[in-house]
Amino acid sequence: MVRAVLIAILAVCSSIAVSQTPSRKDIDITARDGTKLRATFFSAGKPGPGVLLLHMCNTTRESWEPVAAALSKQGVSALTIDNRGFGESGGPRFDLTKPEVFKELNEHWPGDFDAAFDFLISQAGVDKTRIAAGGGSCGVGNAVLLAERHPDIKALVLLAGTTDVVGYNFISHRPEMPIFTAGAADDEYDPATLAIMRWTSDISGNPRTKFSGFKDGKHGTEIFGPHPELVDQIVAFYVDALITQPVNLQSSTLSKRTPASEFWSRANEHDGAEKAAALFHDARKSDPKAYVFPEFSVNLLAYAKLQSGEKQEAVELFKLNVEAYPASANAQDSLSDGYIAIGRNDLALAAEEKCLELLPNDASNADFKELLGKQAREKVAKLKGEQK
Repeated sequence: MVRAVLIAILAVCSSIAVSQTPSRKDIDITARDGTKLRATFFSAGKPGPGVLLLHMCNTTRESWEPVAAALSKQGVSALTIDNRGFGESGGPRFDLTKPEVFKELNEHWPGDFDAAFDFLISQAGVDKTRIAAGGGSCGVGNAVLLAERHPDIKALVLLAGTTDVVGYNFISHRPEMPIFTAGAADDEYDPATLAIMRWTSDISGNPRTKFSGFKDGKHGTEIFGPHPELVDQIVAFYVDALITQPVNLQSSTLSKRTPASEFWSRANEHDGAEKAAALFHDARKSDPKAYVFPEFSVNLLAYAKLQSGEKQEAVELFKLNVEAYPASANAQDSLSDGYIAIGRNDLALAAEEKCLELLPNDASNADFKELLGKQAREKVAKLKGEQK
């Protein structure tokens, strides 16, 4: 009798041990249009939070495996997914040289990631009140917009990537949501990546937001190779935000103000360009090297204002970008577009010629410079033709 009881106890203990063991399983998620999306679910083996991880546009879901596996060992289940057009997922193959393919994929991605989110929160043991997301490179924008669509997402990890004006405004207007950003100085796609990721953390406003920068490591999740400590940092951030001190999105959070967040807030206002420029000039008086905004973000905002009809506002922001980044050929090209919009073709021509003058020594990558140079020469020829 005693022996039978002991065996029964051991059997129960054994089943408990198995249920507590982290595991991974490859699965298919069906998109709204029936396309099969290949994913991997890293189960923590016990009740707890969940994280959805979105990959870069030069990798697959496997790039996030070091983080996902480590999270499952810490009690956080994780889901990685091959974007439509990548890896083992269906859809036309991703190809930047085919704009029509990229447009089709980009239109489907939000729905695909919503399906992945729904799968994650439906898994047994996953606490749908404690969910976070992460993205690398093009996955940054996808992760930010996922959080905008699902306001219960508690935290974001963003590696070496950008979002749009809507995404940056979402980050700046949600001080209750912490984010973790990271990048490397030798990023092969954009030499400004490290600064952009620091700025993204600066506009967050949450006191628990973190930034991690590296001298080397290349792009996004590629940094995991030479710097496994980044994996540890990301896992620690998620564990803190979801387990140790779970983020409460309903709590009142005292927003941490920075020159970057103040600038972005003012620049977004209607007729806010002048106030934003004043803040920039004040910051530079105090510190000639003060980093208030990246060229990319102000360029993005200026074009958004241009499209919404705030043409003079856009021109003022383009001019501010040229002032802050006098060696940038792209800043001059954008300023030219602004001048064209307000009918100052003479100034537009001068800015475009300055763009071509700066282009040989511009820090952008070769492919971008080649494309910009082609477009700038065509624009100069057209503007000169209109003067005759």
